[in-house]
Amino acid sequence: MEAHYPAFEIIYVDDSSTDGSAQLLEELAAVDPRVMVIQLRRNFGQTPALAAGFDAAQGEIIISLDGDQQHDPGDIPKLVEKLGEGFDIASGWRWPRVDNYLTRRLPSRIANWLMSRLSGVKLHDFGTTFKAYRRDTIQSVQLYGELHRFIPALAMLEGARVAEVPIRNIVRPEGKSHYGLGRTYRVMLDLVTVRFLLRYLTRPLHFFGSLGLALLGGGTLILVYNLIEKLMGVDILEAHGPLLVLGSIAFLAGVQLVSTGLIGEILVRTYFESQDRRIYSVKRVISQAKK
Repeated sequence: MEAHYPAFEIIYVDDSSTDGSAQLLEELAAVDPRVMVIQLRRNFGQTPALAAGFDAAQGEIIISLDGDQQHDPGDIPKLVEKLGEGFDIASGWRWPRVDNYLTRRLPSRIANWLMSRLSGVKLHDFGTTFKAYRRDTIQSVQLYGELHRFIPALAMLEGARVAEVPIRNIVRPEGKSHYGLGRTYRVMLDLVTVRFLLRYLTRPLHFFGSLGLALLGGGTLILVYNLIEKLMGVDILEAHGPLLVLGSIAFLAGVQLVSTGLIGEILVRTYFESQDRRIYSVKRVISQAKK
């Protein structure tokens, strides 16, 4: 950092580590005023730890990277230079990967392909936290759950421009990763959440309503058919019992989904209006008008 930038700060977020990091970081902060240490009360996880760092950062450009030494700080200038080209997020792309193929690289490749397809963000590597952000961009993203992987997708809701920068992938010098195949299902659930936010955040009725109307229409047709059969003297329960049950369930499910969509519309309006939020994001205003 000293070789490239005249002013900078380093924020270490200690997510309640048990390996002696806390004491070392306290000693480092005591001798270097550019260092800030944030110690969380318990182990909250990676997304909350990143959010704590983002909230405390003061710089116009914010860079995040893990503390397991698999990220090379020497790649920081490449990320910052990409922001200088007009992008709002420069996302690292670990290439070539040095992890185990079956347990890390293959699942990661599949997951990244799904994330790219469903989120609409053309990235090869969603998993790495080594990224550079413009301050106003990252502060517009609300993080919760384990959504740190999808920061670029969430930022695109605000109109952010995202670019990918190849970075070195270093073999972890010591320790063991807590990430594995067991986290895949959580990533998939987060992906569903992001997909919904990207397409239906301000119009949930379009999502629930389309499914609801389809079921409502199908159920209505089945029930009308059964009614006609009944009027013609057919014993409905004996001749079309399962079909009658199917029609009734489809009709009720359709009503419930449409109702859910309407409730979602009310909640969306409450969310935006109570916080004085806008459904758009302004980059800048250019005007010669005088006050």
